Amino acid sequence: MAWRTAPRTITGTLALLALAGCQVGPDYRPATATDLGVPGSYSTPRADQTAAQDLSAWWTRFDDPVLSGLVEKALADNLDIAVAATRLRQAREALVQSRAQLLPSVSGSAGAGRNFDSSRSDTSSVSLGADASWQLDLFGGIGRSIQASRADLAASGYDLASVRTAIAAEVALNYVSARAAQASLAIARDTLTTQDDNLEIAGFRVQAGLVSSIDEEQARAQRAQTAATIPTIEQSYANAANRLSVLTGQAPGAVDAALSTVVPIPQGPPGIAVGIPADTLRQRPDVRRAERNLAAATARIGVAEAQLYPQLGISGNVGTSALSLGGLADVITGGLFASLSQIIFDGGRLRSAVRSQQAAADGAFATYKQTVLTGLEDVENALVALQSSKARQEALSVQLQASQNAALYARSQYRAGLTDFQTQLEAERSLLSARDGLNQARAAQAQALIQLYLGLGGGWQPLDPSTGTAR
Repeated sequence: MAWRTAPRTITGTLALLALAGCQVGPDYRPATATDLGVPGSYSTPRADQTAAQDLSAWWTRFDDPVLSGLVEKALADNLDIAVAATRLRQAREALVQSRAQLLPSVSGSAGAGRNFDSSRSDTSSVSLGADASWQLDLFGGIGRSIQASRADLAASGYDLASVRTAIAAEVALNYVSARAAQASLAIARDTLTTQDDNLEIAGFRVQAGLVSSIDEEQARAQRAQTAATIPTIEQSYANAANRLSVLTGQAPGAVDAALSTVVPIPQGPPGIAVGIPADTLRQRPDVRRAERNLAAATARIGVAEAQLYPQLGISGNVGTSALSLGGLADVITGGLFASLSQIIFDGGRLRSAVRSQQAAADGAFATYKQTVLTGLEDVENALVALQSSKARQEALSVQLQASQNAALYARSQYRAGLTDFQTQLEAERSLLSARDGLNQARAAQAQALIQLYLGLGGGWQPLDPSTGTAR
C-alpha cells in the first residue's frame, strides 16, 4: 500500500488518511481470454466467424409479426423479468447504503419535564442535544465495500439482461413448438382424409368380392392409428400456447386468438455471423454478470482485511438545558472525542474472515470461467444443431418427393387391382413419416437458430444501472 505525502502533524495526517488513506486488499484485474481458456476460433466446421452482427432484436429476423409481438409483450410484462428488476433496485439501494458509511452520522434529542415539590414552587425544564459520530476509512474498508456494492449493482443489471434474453428465447421456442404442432395437426388431418378414402375403397372391393376383409380391417387400423396421434398433438399445442400466455404475463388461453391463424414455422435468415469465441466475453450478459461477481468478491477481501487494522472514530455532542425555552441559548455545552481501537486477540476470527473471502474470490473466478466455457459450448452445440437440421431437411425433402410419388402410384394400382393393399399401406406410412420428419426438421432448424442467438448473447442491450432501462 502506498501512503500519500502528508503534513507532519497528527491532525493533517488523520485528515489525509480519512480522505485518501490506503486501501488494503488486492486491486481487481480483469481476466484475459487466455486466463479463461477461450480458444481463438470455434471448432465447428463452416461456422461464419466474421464480425458478429447486432443481435439486440434477433426475433425480428424471423419476419413473423406474431412472434415479434409476443416477444415484445413478454419483455414488457413477464413476471420473472419483474422479479429481476426488483433485485436491481435492491442492489441500487445497497450502493447508496455503502456510500453513506463515508459520511458522519448525526442524531438529535429533545426533552421537557416538570418537577413537583410540596415545599416549593413547581419547576419546568427543557433540553436540546445533538450527537455525531464518524468512522474514518483509514485503510479503505469502506471504499472496498463501495467497490463491491458497485460491482453487485452491475451484476444485477446483467442478471436482469440475462433473464430478458432467456425469456425472449423461451417465447420464440414455444412459438415454434406451437406452429409445429399446428403443422402436425394439418398433416394428420390430411392423412385421415386420405385414409378415409382408402377405407371406403377397401370396403367396396370387399363387397365386390375382389379382396378379403383383411384389406378393410387394415385400412381401419391404419386410420385409427393416425387418429390416435391427434389428441397428443393437440395437447402439445395447448401446452405451448399456454406457456406463451404465462410468459407474456397473462392467464392461459390469452394468446389463442393471436395463434388462431395458421402460418408456417418461421425459418429466420439463412445464415448468421457468430464472430470469434472471445466475443462471448462482451456479448453474453451472464458472462458479464459472472465477471462483476468476481470483482465484488475481490473487493470484499479488502473489506475483511481492513478489519485487521486500527479503527479510528470521531464523535462529538452538543447540548443545552434550561428552566424555560427562552433560556436554552444561555448555556451550551459540548465535547469532541477521538478513539482508536485495535483488535489484539480474537482467536483468529478476522484472519479467518480474510481467508474465507479469498476462497470466495477463487470460487467466483471458477464460476466466471465455467460460465464462459458453458457459453462457448452453447454456441458450438447450436451451430452443430443448425447444420444438422439443414442437412436433414435436404434429405427429407428428397424423401418426401419420392414418398408422394410412391403413394400416388400405389393408390392408383390398388384401385386398379394391380397391387395388394399392404403395398399401399407401406407407401402411405412412408409418406406420413416423410411429412412429419420434414416438419420436425423445420422446427428443429428454427429452434437451433434461436438457441444460437441465445448462445451468442442476443436479445439484450446494456442497461443503465440508475434506471434499469436500456441505454
